[in-house]
Order: sequence, then C-alpha cells, then structure tokens
Amino acid sequence: MKPSPKIEGHQVRESPMNSSLGRRGFLKTSGFSLGGIALASLLENEGLATQPTSLAGLPHHPPRAKHVIYLHMIGAPSHLDLFDAKPELVKRHNEPCPPELTKGRDFAFIGKTSTLAGSPWKFSKHGDAGHSMSELWPHLSSVADDLAFVHSLHTDEINHAPAQMFLHSGFGRGGRPSFGSWVSYGLGSENEDLPGYVVLLSGPAGGAGTSMWSSGFLPSVYQGIQFRSKGDPVLFLSNPDGRSRGERRDELNALAELNQQQFLATGDPEIETRISQYEMAFRMQASVPELMNLDGESAQTIQRYGATPGKESFANNCLLARRLVERGVRLVELYDSDWDHHGNIQERLPKKCEQTDQPIAALLTDLKERGMLQDTLVIWGSEFGRTPLNQGGTKGKGINGRDHHKDAFTCWLAGGGIKGGASVGKTDDFGMDVIEDPVHVHDLNATVMHLLGVDHERLTFRYQGREFRLTDVHGHVVRELIV
Repeated sequence: MKPSPKIEGHQVRESPMNSSLGRRGFLKTSGFSLGGIALASLLENEGLATQPTSLAGLPHHPPRAKHVIYLHMIGAPSHLDLFDAKPELVKRHNEPCPPELTKGRDFAFIGKTSTLAGSPWKFSKHGDAGHSMSELWPHLSSVADDLAFVHSLHTDEINHAPAQMFLHSGFGRGGRPSFGSWVSYGLGSENEDLPGYVVLLSGPAGGAGTSMWSSGFLPSVYQGIQFRSKGDPVLFLSNPDGRSRGERRDELNALAELNQQQFLATGDPEIETRISQYEMAFRMQASVPELMNLDGESAQTIQRYGATPGKESFANNCLLARRLVERGVRLVELYDSDWDHHGNIQERLPKKCEQTDQPIAALLTDLKERGMLQDTLVIWGSEFGRTPLNQGGTKGKGINGRDHHKDAFTCWLAGGGIKGGASVGKTDDFGMDVIEDPVHVHDLNATVMHLLGVDHERLTFRYQGREFRLTDVHGHVVRELIV
C-alpha cells in the first residue's frame, strides 16, 4: 500500500485502494487510476509527461529560497584551521592536553593523552562583519559579508558513514530518505526535462555512498540522480548504437502500455515511478547534453571558476550547479572528497582549499551578479569537525593530523534568506566544546527546510505504521540566521 503524506496538520485523502473493494478490485472495476491518467497523457503528448509536482498545501509559508546548492566536503575539514580561530590553542601548541578536556569523551582513533595542536595558518578578519577566516581562503574571504557562520554545530555520530547519513537523513543508519529527497518529495520540480535533485561528485563518494542521496522509503522517483561531467552525463542515458530517437519513442510507448497493464494487475506504485522515469530519461537525452556542455559559457566565466570544460573537477561542478539551478533544478549537491586528514594535514589541507576556494567564491559571485543568490541557498559543510589534538607526528614538529570530532564544528550558509555577516554560536578556547548557542544537525535541517517554505514538523510520510520526518522528533529553526 502506498503511504500517504501528512500535510497541513491533516492526512491527505486516502487512496480508494484502501476501501473494502481492495486495491486490485478497485482498479479493475474503475477503469482508470493515476497511472492510467498518466499513461493517457504520455501517449497523447508523445510521451512528454510531467515530473511529480509539489504536494497540496506546500509550501507551508512563503519561501525565502527556491533552490539549494549543498557543498559537502567528504571526510570533514578542520574548522580549527579554516574558520574558528583559537589563539589560546596556538599559544599552548604541543602542551599536554588538560585531562578535563577529554574526560568522559571518546575519540575515533586517538587516546586521551594527546598534545594540543594549534593551527599553523594565520587568521584575519574579513568584511564588515569581521568574520575570522584562515589564510587558506583568499578568494572566499572576498565575499565574507555574504556568509553566515554556525560555529556551534554538533552531531550524534563519530564515524564517517553514520555521520554522513545522519547529516543527510536525520538517522545514522541506512534506509531513511535523504534531505534532497524530502525536498523533492515536498516541493516537486520546476523543470519537467530535468530531475528535481541532482548529485555531482569530484572524487569518490563518502563512506555512506549512495545512501547520502537515497530516497529511502519514499518513492524512488525522489532519489538524487548523479550527473557526470565527463563521458556520458548520466549512465545508460544514450541510445544504443544504431537506434534512432524515433525508434526509442516507439519502444517507450509500447513499454508504457505493458507497465500500465502490470500496474492494473498489481497496484504497485513503483510501476508508476518506472513509467515516469523512462519518460524523464527520454527528455533528458535532449536536455542534459546541452546543460553539461560548458562551451556556451564565456571565457571570462570559465576562467573565474577555474573550470576546464570536458574534465572532471570541483570547479566544473560549481559551474554546472549554477547552470542546473538556472534551469529550475530544485536541489544540487556537490560532494568533494579527500578532506579526511588524520595525517599530513599541513600538505593536504592547503591543496584541498586551493582546489575549492576559487570555484566557491566564483559560484557565489556569479549567482549574485545574475540576481539568483537571493533565492538560491548555498550551504558549505561536512559530517563533523576535527579535534584540537595532534594525531601522530613528532612532538615539536608542527601538526600532523586531527581526529574526528562530533561535539563542535563549523558550517556556513549564504543567499536564500540568510543574513549575510551573521555568526551563531561559540566554542571554548580550544574549540572542543560549544559554550554558546548550540546548533544540532537537526536544527540546521529544520532551518533549511524553513527557508524553502516547509515546516519540518508537518512534512511527514507514513511508513510501517507511523509518521516519519527528516528531523525525527527534534529540530528548531535557527532564527538568528534568517533575514
């Protein structure tokens, strides 16, 4: 039985399949269904079906953001070396860690007797707001006044895969819908020729893999679709050699009829999803190649991003993200790998910042110049942060690496109703614990949903006998971040 969403405080009208007739009996006697209507539309319009639209009653309130670009740094960069300056930690670099700092606390790989590790990079204040930012961000610091920082973020999970799933689904195990799937489910798409939720990777996926953009128990039409900036943009999207577009159209029409017969026999809602996705793939054969071709961008724009057309890179993905939201894609998530710096951080962290600093700043500037930043929310963050303790290395030789840290880390947001220049939360002198205005991952997700016009407590989905939502039974909107 297809679960029903709960909206505006009441249950959406149940399907007639729940009546005493039974699902199969109703479908056979009625002669029509949602699938039948969809199929008729497909055949009458040569297969040009629409994507799932927003649910009745949404958005719950006027949205400040219509689109989201989520920049996820896989592996967790060190907030203490990028955005959260700690002069006292630098002063006490290489001193034994005070026992009270680690009392009652577990770490993933290091013990509780490690030495303190101050950042080797200089921090300075930027913009009218005076955001403290590391020298590793020369380009991003130029748009500091567009950024709002959360310095008091914390989560429940200490290892990568569970923490990545927790950030994206509100649950540290697989099987729950991702943030992007919830958004797509609740708000639908603005472009019938492109998915509502697109994923772009630079490097391998994180430990959680495709779970980070899975639709979980939501209909699979709402899962993230991975695009590739090199080769076939979407796997298996192209026609086989020797097959024309007209032949593919005829095949899909015949396949839709067969799928519809199967739906009438079984009532399985995933069959309707299958029909819809075949049609989406057909339309994408025309829309995606043009989208992924950067040759139409000016040389100045490509240079600004540091992009190289035809190659895989984070810079290319930032430019593609702008092109996607420009065409109405609701949510684009960029995953960039290799931020897990347990060792050799003094060489590896600057390289990662060099690869991402210019493209991120260019994305924000480009969106702003095009008048798109006001309704496009950009988020930068990761699954957790890093400890103020040195992992490995030789005493007196600087800092070697940092272990996982779930109790305090930093993210930033820009555009889409965010108060540029704002700063929420504060950590102690070592960056170990939150001492002011804690913001849980559930609070972050609740705030992002609010900016999209969605009340996170009211967008639910009934599954296995109870209502589920992205934030479980938690989450508060962080009003200080919102204009």
